[in-house]
Amino acid sequence: MPETELRIEIIALLLDSDFKLRPGTNTWSHSDGRPFTRAEQTTALQATRAELEAMAALSARYAAAVREEDDAVEALTELVLSYFARHPKARMVMDVLPHMTEEDRAEYKRLCAIAAPDGGIYLPYED
Repeated sequence: MPETELRIEIIALLLDSDFKLRPGTNTWSHSDGRPFTRAEQTTALQATRAELEAMAALSARYAAAVREEDDAVEALTELVLSYFARHPKARMVMDVLPHMTEEDRAEYKRLCAIAAPDGGIYLPYED
Protein backbone atom coordinates (compact mmCIF):
# COMPACT_ATOMS: atom_id res chain seq x y z
CA MET A 1 0.00 0.00 0.00
CA PRO A 2 1.52 3.38 -0.98
CA GLU A 3 2.12 5.92 1.75
CA THR A 4 -0.26 8.86 1.62
CA GLU A 5 1.18 12.33 1.82
CA LEU A 6 0.25 14.26 4.95
CA ARG A 7 -1.54 17.53 4.26
CA ILE A 8 -0.08 20.02 6.69
CA GLU A 9 -3.00 22.43 6.31
CA ILE A 10 -5.40 19.75 7.58
CA ILE A 11 -3.14 18.85 10.50
CA ALA A 12 -2.81 22.53 11.41
CA LEU A 13 -6.58 22.96 11.25
CA LEU A 14 -7.09 19.91 13.49
CA LEU A 15 -4.51 21.19 15.97
CA ASP A 16 -6.50 24.44 16.20
CA SER A 17 -9.83 22.69 16.77
CA ASP A 18 -11.75 22.17 19.98
CA PHE A 19 -13.77 19.29 18.43
CA LYS A 20 -17.02 20.48 20.05
CA LEU A 21 -19.86 20.66 17.58
CA ARG A 22 -21.61 24.03 17.85
CA PRO A 23 -25.38 23.75 17.50
CA GLY A 24 -25.69 27.22 15.93
CA THR A 25 -23.23 26.57 13.11
CA ASN A 26 -23.04 22.77 13.15
CA THR A 27 -19.26 23.15 13.01
CA TRP A 28 -16.31 22.85 15.36
CA SER A 29 -14.50 25.94 16.58
CA HIS A 30 -10.95 27.22 16.53
CA SER A 31 -9.10 27.20 19.84
CA ASP A 32 -9.81 30.94 20.18
CA GLY A 33 -13.58 30.30 19.95
CA ARG A 34 -14.21 31.34 16.33
CA PRO A 35 -16.47 28.81 14.62
CA PHE A 36 -15.06 26.97 11.64
CA THR A 37 -16.30 28.14 8.30
CA ARG A 38 -18.16 25.54 6.26
CA ALA A 39 -15.05 25.12 4.11
CA GLU A 40 -12.87 24.56 7.19
CA GLN A 41 -15.30 22.02 8.60
CA THR A 42 -15.39 20.17 5.29
CA THR A 43 -11.59 20.21 5.12
CA ALA A 44 -11.24 18.93 8.71
CA LEU A 45 -13.65 16.08 8.05
CA GLN A 46 -11.48 14.96 5.10
CA ALA A 47 -8.58 14.10 7.43
CA THR A 48 -7.05 10.70 6.85
CA ARG A 49 -6.13 8.30 9.62
CA ALA A 50 -2.46 9.19 9.12
CA GLU A 51 -3.24 12.90 9.49
CA LEU A 52 -5.25 12.25 12.66
CA GLU A 53 -2.39 10.17 14.05
CA ALA A 54 0.10 12.92 13.18
CA MET A 55 -2.12 15.50 14.90
CA ALA A 56 -2.39 13.29 18.00
CA ALA A 57 1.39 12.80 18.12
CA LEU A 58 2.03 16.54 17.77
CA SER A 59 -0.54 17.28 20.48
CA ALA A 60 1.14 14.81 22.83
CA ARG A 61 4.58 16.33 22.14
CA TYR A 62 3.22 19.83 22.76
CA ALA A 63 1.59 18.74 26.05
CA ALA A 64 4.86 17.14 27.19
CA ALA A 65 6.80 20.30 26.33
CA VAL A 66 4.33 22.45 28.28
CA ARG A 67 4.64 20.13 31.29
CA GLU A 68 8.44 20.26 31.05
CA GLU A 69 8.37 24.06 30.90
CA ASP A 70 5.96 24.29 33.85
CA ASP A 71 8.13 21.92 35.89
CA ALA A 72 11.23 23.95 35.03
CA VAL A 73 9.55 27.21 36.09
CA GLU A 74 8.53 25.64 39.40
CA ALA A 75 12.02 24.22 40.06
CA LEU A 76 13.68 27.48 39.02
CA THR A 77 11.43 29.47 41.34
CA GLU A 78 12.22 27.16 44.26
CA LEU A 79 15.94 27.33 43.56
CA VAL A 80 16.09 31.12 43.31
CA LEU A 81 13.75 31.73 46.23
CA SER A 82 15.93 29.53 48.44
CA TYR A 83 18.79 31.97 47.80
CA PHE A 84 16.59 35.01 48.33
CA ALA A 85 15.63 33.54 51.72
CA ARG A 86 19.33 33.36 52.66
CA HIS A 87 20.08 36.83 51.29
CA PRO A 88 17.09 39.02 52.25
CA LYS A 89 18.64 42.25 50.94
CA ALA A 90 18.81 40.81 47.41
CA ARG A 91 16.20 42.27 45.06
CA MET A 92 17.06 40.65 41.73
CA VAL A 93 18.27 37.28 40.57
CA MET A 94 21.60 38.82 39.61
CA ASP A 95 22.02 39.67 43.32
CA VAL A 96 21.89 36.02 44.36
CA LEU A 97 23.75 34.44 41.44
CA PRO A 98 27.19 35.10 42.98
CA HIS A 99 26.09 33.26 46.13
CA MET A 100 25.03 30.10 44.27
CA THR A 101 27.15 26.99 44.32
CA GLU A 102 28.60 25.90 40.99
CA GLU A 103 26.09 23.05 40.94
CA ASP A 104 23.13 25.37 41.60
CA ARG A 105 24.35 27.87 39.02
CA ALA A 106 24.58 25.08 36.43
CA GLU A 107 21.07 23.95 37.38
CA TYR A 108 19.86 27.56 37.15
CA LYS A 109 21.24 27.84 33.61
CA ARG A 110 19.73 24.47 32.60
CA LEU A 111 16.31 25.41 33.98
CA CYS A 112 16.42 28.87 32.37
CA ALA A 113 17.02 27.29 28.97
CA ILE A 114 13.83 25.25 29.42
CA ALA A 115 11.66 27.79 31.23
CA ALA A 116 12.64 30.81 29.14
CA PRO A 117 14.36 29.80 25.90
CA ASP A 118 13.97 33.39 24.65
CA GLY A 119 15.94 34.67 27.63
CA GLY A 120 13.06 36.41 29.43
CA ILE A 121 12.27 35.11 32.89
CA TYR A 122 9.97 36.55 35.49
CA LEU A 123 9.81 35.06 38.94
CA PRO A 124 7.45 35.91 41.83
CA TYR A 125 8.45 39.11 43.54
CA GLU A 126 7.28 40.81 46.70
CA ASP A 127 8.66 44.09 47.95
